[in-house]
Amino acid sequence: MVRTWSESDPKARLMARKREAIVNAALAAFLEEGYGSSSVNRIAASAGVSITTLYRHFDSKDDLFVAVIQKACDTSAQTADPQWVNLPPLEGLTEAGRELLQHVLSAQQLALFRVVARDAQRFPELGRRYRQEIIGDRITLFTRHVSHWPPELRSKVGDPTRAAHVFSALLQAEIVDSALLGGPVPDRAAIRIRSQEAANDLLALAEAGRL
Repeated sequence: MVRTWSESDPKARLMARKREAIVNAALAAFLEEGYGSSSVNRIAASAGVSITTLYRHFDSKDDLFVAVIQKACDTSAQTADPQWVNLPPLEGLTEAGRELLQHVLSAQQLALFRVVARDAQRFPELGRRYRQEIIGDRITLFTRHVSHWPPELRSKVGDPTRAAHVFSALLQAEIVDSALLGGPVPDRAAIRIRSQEAANDLLALAEAGRL
């Protein structure tokens, strides 16, 4: 659980700066050393704070990793739905897919995923929290998007959560695996084409009642 201070607290700005320094140091440590090999003591030292200060902000190394994920995903301050949630099905899915692929294929996200893949077996909670932060919110947004579809199409989607996972699979297919293994990362034009194809495929499955 991340601890916060009231904005009226004179220490609030100083605490915010220290928290940011800790998260930045942790991100660098996790990417360089992995989750298992990184040390909260070294992270605190790199951030220029005491270990006591680090634990005033974060209850555990796991909570610190969640803060790193939120920073990398820019989710901790997100308060409004993205515009695609309210768009028509084809437009909304295409935009959602483009946004997801550009995010997943960024150098930082690929590096973070490699950290999780390397250490999740030793630290199962790491994988669970990563999945929760990365996938949980997106499924919620996808479900909200489906709720805006025309009634006749929406009624054919039996399980929106399954539909979200199918869409993710259609989007990522071989291109993310290739990028994770050092292969080429598609450019923006190629990402948009893949997003349009995945959107069309998902809507065809929905029309056929296979979701």
